[in-house]
Amino acid sequence: MTLASARQASDGLAGAPAAAIPGWAYAGEAGPDRWAGLHPSFARCGMGNRQSPINIRGGIEVELEPIRFDYRPVNFSVHDTGHTVRVEPAPGNTLSVMGRSYQLIELHFHRPAEERIDGRQFDMSLHLVHRDPEGRQAVVAVLIDRGGTAHPGIQRIWNSLPLDRHEPLASPVPLDPSDLLPQTRGYYTFMGSRSTPPCDEGVLWMVMREPVALSVEQIAIFSRLYPMNARPLQALGGRLIKQSP
Repeated sequence: MTLASARQASDGLAGAPAAAIPGWAYAGEAGPDRWAGLHPSFARCGMGNRQSPINIRGGIEVELEPIRFDYRPVNFSVHDTGHTVRVEPAPGNTLSVMGRSYQLIELHFHRPAEERIDGRQFDMSLHLVHRDPEGRQAVVAVLIDRGGTAHPGIQRIWNSLPLDRHEPLASPVPLDPSDLLPQTRGYYTFMGSRSTPPCDEGVLWMVMREPVALSVEQIAIFSRLYPMNARPLQALGGRLIKQSP
């Protein structure tokens, strides 16, 4: 899959013309409880048994191998998609885990955080979406708390917010995705799905245990665009969750 088609897939149907992608939303007639009926390709949103997001609880504590992030500064553009703020980095950033290497293809934000930890909800979350050469996805979720000073990496993204929705804006300065990760890299991991239509399953999720802090003002900037863009929690369905000590 090309990078262009991967970006299109993150907001709809891979390879389909824009006019053919059915509209969906986070509330109302096209909200999450109706996604499965909007298009045949969205059926998994209603019948899947490993859907995301979940309330992470009851994880088995084991010595998880470290995620090997090979991140470096790259050029990027920012896109207000109508569902979220999405960052599209130039190629060159990868992670390796469990014997596979995945390329970072995009990152985007949710408010509030879609994932919960033992019932606790966070102000926002950042999803770094990766894909391997066979098309398998791995998502790193970074939980976001309010407090402290402005986060410089996030501010770099906000500085490049486009004036027009659906018109990406290239940033004049590069972004190092590693600046967006917490200092401590312990994590939870489980199998899930994309949390937006078509809700494809088989996604490897890695949720960082340590949140990062944004200033109240930075959270307010995103809230003006998207006060709520989080899918409701999905059933755990007996799946295994593992966590770092």
